Formats: sequence, C-alpha cells, structure tokens
Amino acid sequence: MDPDRARRGLRAGGTVLNLADPRPARLRHLRLRRLRPSRGNPRPLDRLRSIKAKLGVLVIASVFVSTLLIILGLRAEVRFRYMLVFTSLACLAVTLVLAHGMTSPLREMTTAAQAMARGDYSRRVRATSRDEVGRLAGAFNRMAADLEAVDRHRRELVANVSHELRTPISALHAVLENLVDGVQKPDPDTLGLALNQTARLGRLVSQLLDLSRLDSGAVPLQAREFAVRPFLTALTAETGALSSDVRFRVDVQPADLTALADPERLHQVVTNLVANACRHSPLGGTVSLHARRDEGPGSLRLEVQDEGPGIPYGERGRVFERFTRGGGSSSTDGGTGLGLAIARWAVDLHGGDISVAESSHGCRIRVILPGDPA
Repeated sequence: MDPDRARRGLRAGGTVLNLADPRPARLRHLRLRRLRPSRGNPRPLDRLRSIKAKLGVLVIASVFVSTLLIILGLRAEVRFRYMLVFTSLACLAVTLVLAHGMTSPLREMTTAAQAMARGDYSRRVRATSRDEVGRLAGAFNRMAADLEAVDRHRRELVANVSHELRTPISALHAVLENLVDGVQKPDPDTLGLALNQTARLGRLVSQLLDLSRLDSGAVPLQAREFAVRPFLTALTAETGALSSDVRFRVDVQPADLTALADPERLHQVVTNLVANACRHSPLGGTVSLHARRDEGPGSLRLEVQDEGPGIPYGERGRVFERFTRGGGSSSTDGGTGLGLAIARWAVDLHGGDISVAESSHGCRIRVILPGDPA
C-alpha cells in the first residue's frame, strides 16, 4: 500500500478513513460513527433537581392512576378481579415510562463504559437531567473527554517519537552500510555525518527524559541568585563550539544584573531557545540575547532574537506544544519539536511566562521570570 495514500486516508461517504490508524477496524468504525444517545428517549422528570423528588412523583403518579381507575371501575360496576388487573397494568405502565427516563443515563453510562473498555472513547451520555444522576452523567462525559484526549496524545507521542528515532537511525544505518560495502571511505566527512546523527539521537533521548520528568513532576526547583552576564556568556560559548555558522551577541543591562532562579533549569530554557535560533538563522547570521530586570526583586526578562524567517502569527500559540515545529521547519532540520515544550515547562516551574514577542524581523522569544515574589 502506498504510504502517502495511507497517511492521507480515503474519503468514503463524506468520512475520512485513516488507513494508518493501528487500531482494529471495528474500533475505527465505532469511532467514525461516534454513536450518540438518542434524543427521542422520553424523560419527563428531567426538570426535577433531586432523585428523591422523582421517586416521590413516581409514587404519587402510580397512586393517582390506581385511585382514578378504582373510582371509575366502581362507578361502572366492574368486577373487582378485573379492576385489580387493569389497575395493576396501568400502574406498571406509568412506572415503566417514568422510571425509563430516570434510569436511561445509567444504561447509557454502562454502554459507554463497555465501549471505553474496548478502546472507543468517543461515546457520550445525554446529561439533561438536573438531579444526582444528571450530574454523574456530566462528570462521566468530562472523564470520557479527558481519556479520549490522553489516548490521542499517547498515540501521537508514540508516532512522533517513532518518526524522530527512525530518521537519524536510518541515516546512521545508511552511512555504516556504505562504509561496510566500501562505497564510502571512513574519511572525516563521513564519520562526522555519523557523529552528527548519534548526537541527534542523544539530544532526543535527553529531551525525552526531560519530558518524562515533566509529566511526573519529579523535578524540584532550586532557586538561587546568580549573575546573568557570566551565565549567558558561558552558555553562548558552549553553543558556539557546536555551531560556528552564527554569531552571538549578549546584551545585559545593567552589566551587574542578577536574577533569582534555578540556574540548571534556566540553562535548559536558554539552551533550547538558542539552539532553535541557530537552526533557523541564515549562515553568518546573528543570535542576540537581551537581558533586563523585570518587575520585582530578582526578576528577569530575557529575549532571544534570531534572523530567520520568523513564526507566522497563527502558529505562535502552538510552537510550545510537543513535537510542533514553527516557521515551516521540516523533520530534516535537526529539531525534534520538543525544545520549546521543555522550555515552557521549565519556565512554568518558576511561575514565569514564555511567549513569542513581536519583532520586525526574525523570531523573538521572550521569557519573564518573577524572581522573589516577596
């Protein structure tokens, strides 16, 4: 099967069928149908706010119907045994009609829970009643939506990680295969290509470890005061040793500016921002780092500016999501789509804010750390 065709899917009957979905066809069919509870089910007691009130109405309605039929039977001089049968059947019919609407959400929740156990998280329950069962149905729908989102993110994570691992592994395999077959000689250029792919694999593994710490919340924050200029100067020197295609400019005002933050976590933030800026800057371009004091003691406003194509306005809210590349980046640019997500996580640990700022050219990422809240 053509993989491009599988990724695009086939359109049948106005519905897009994802042929690349690894789940069984039966579950895909269930998901595409997205069965919803019927709106035609009678629920005459939905307006009542308590299940006790509904039971009371059920009893009163049964007693009223029984009394009415008994009175009519006595006036018509119907025999008692016939009157008892008709009265019992009428009470049973009233009870079934009213109780059906009361227990309908419970039946729908049972069906939806069974579908969720099979992997279909698209089912929802009709939550129109105002009583305890209705509130339970609303909570069930929110839980189902959360589980559907978690399942979708899990599948996207597996697919994206598999893709990111496959690219450098395939490139490394091709280089080594050429070396073994004698197609290429083990010259510095060929070995450098293999080294670059192993470095990319190492960065991806490190970022995935950071991502696991992000999800588990197992990273403590160890904030202390430190000088900003030496910190940024050392970081750009480290990055410059790996990327000699761009120049760095560090602008810190005042020169003795200090900040209160966790230097290790902030190092993650700035390293990812600078690496991202280097990838998108042209050859010989300049990556600028501007640091100023923000409001409050120990606060810091840090901006990283590149000379690349910038990030379109519509993508600025998404670039900090996992496996998202902004500015038209491709999977071959060396990025994993995790750097900005990790940067946002580290900034959130500080209670700060990270965003794409307005810029006349290139991309400007702004980080604000609150410092000492006191």
